[in-house]
Amino acid sequence: MFELLTGRIKNAVEKLAGSKRLSEKQVNKALREIRLALLEADVEPTVVKNFIKRLREETIGKGVIKGLNPGETVIKIVYDELVKILGENPPELKKGVVLFVGLQGTGKTTTIAKVANWLKEQGKKVTVTSTDVRRPAAMLQLKRLAEQVGVDYYDFEGEKDPIEIAKKAVERAKQEGVDYLLLDTAGRLHIDDELMAELQKIKEVVQPSEIIYVADAMQGQEALNVLKEFHERLGLTGVILTKMDGDARGGLALSVKETIGVPIKFVGVGEKIEDLEPFYPDRMAQRILGLGDLQTLIEKAQKAIPEDEAEELALKVLKGEFTLEDLKKQLEFMLKMGPLDKILKMVPGLGVYADKIKVDEKLIKRKIAIINSMTPEERRNPNIINLSRKQRIARGSGTSVSDVNKLLKEYKQMKKILKQFRMPAKGGRMPRLPFKFPFPF
Repeated sequence: MFELLTGRIKNAVEKLAGSKRLSEKQVNKALREIRLALLEADVEPTVVKNFIKRLREETIGKGVIKGLNPGETVIKIVYDELVKILGENPPELKKGVVLFVGLQGTGKTTTIAKVANWLKEQGKKVTVTSTDVRRPAAMLQLKRLAEQVGVDYYDFEGEKDPIEIAKKAVERAKQEGVDYLLLDTAGRLHIDDELMAELQKIKEVVQPSEIIYVADAMQGQEALNVLKEFHERLGLTGVILTKMDGDARGGLALSVKETIGVPIKFVGVGEKIEDLEPFYPDRMAQRILGLGDLQTLIEKAQKAIPEDEAEELALKVLKGEFTLEDLKKQLEFMLKMGPLDKILKMVPGLGVYADKIKVDEKLIKRKIAIINSMTPEERRNPNIINLSRKQRIARGSGTSVSDVNKLLKEYKQMKKILKQFRMPAKGGRMPRLPFKFPFPF
C-alpha cells in the first residue's frame, strides 16, 4: 500500500535537501509533485486542495526547522499534516454491541472474525452473530469463522426476522457478561431503502456502542459516496478498510476522516485471520513517507517471540554459545512475524526501497530444512560435518551440498560478528548489541 505515493513524495522533497532556505519557487515545485501524487493515489480532490493549501502556508518563506535540512523540514511538515487528515487519535473500540454494515463483496463477514480474534487476544470476552437471514451461507460462514477463532456464535435456528435475532443476541450477551457482541448485517450490491430501513430498526433495538462500515480500500473514491449515505442514515462511528495489502493506492484511507469525519479503526492487510492491524494515524503517516513503522514491527516481534526465549537467545549470544539450533529458532521467528516483504517496509529507512529488495522466504525455509536434517551433535558442533555428512544432510533436506556449505559459511560469519559482543570478564562493561536480538534489523 502507498508505494506509488511514497516514491513520488520522496522524489519531491529530495530536491530540497541541498537548499539553505525554503524558497517559494522550490516549495511550489515540490508541492505540485505532491499534489499530483495524491491525485494519482485517488485521494478526494477537495482533500488534496486543502492539504496542499495548508502545506504551502506552513512552508513558503519560512526557515528550516532547527537540526533539519530543507528536505527534512518539508517531510516533518508533510508528516504533521498527514497525521491530521488521517485522524490524529489512535483507534478505540467501545465495549458493547458493535454493528457492522456495508455492501456485499467488501469482506465484512471475514473482517468481523478478524476483529473478534484481535479482541480475544486483548483478553476480551467476545461473541458474534449474524442477522443476514437472506444469505444463510453468510451466517454459516461466520459460524465457521467463529469456531476457527475460538469465540461463541449465537445461533437462533429457525428465526427469520433479523430484528428479533438482534434483540435476542443482545439479551443473551447481557446475561453472559460479554464485553463485545459483534453483529453482522445484510449487505447489498448497492444501497436501497429496504436495507437502510432494516439497519435503522436494528440500530434502534440494539443501541450499539459502535457502528462500523467495512469498505474495500481498492474502490477508492467510489466508496466515499456510499460511505456518506450510510453515515447520514445511521451515524457511523468508524470505518475498517479491507484489502490494504492489494493494489489499493491509499486514496480512500487519506480521504475518509477529512471528508466524512469518521475515523478509520482497523485495516485488513491479508487473508489470514490475524491479518488485521489497528489504524494508528502517526504510524500510517510514517509508512506513507517511507519512514518505516518501528512500533508495529516491535509489536509483531513481541507476538512472534516468547519473551523468555528471546532473553535466552540474547544471553547465548553474549556468552558466545550461539549454535545452529539457535540460528534455526531465529529463522523461524522471522517467518512467524509475517511476509518478509511487509516486514521490510516497516524498517526505518527501508520503506521506499522495500519493493526493490527481493526476499525469498523459500530460501529461509530451505535453511531450516537443512538444520532439521542434522543430528543434535552436528547442530552443537558443526566442525564435525565432513563431506559424507553434508551429502546425507543434503539428501535429507532435499537440497544440495552447495546449499549446506552456504549455510555453514553464513553461520560461521554470523558467529564471528557476534563474538564482538560476548559477555566481558568479571568486572568488565556489558557490550551493547547492534540490534534487538533475535532480529538483525
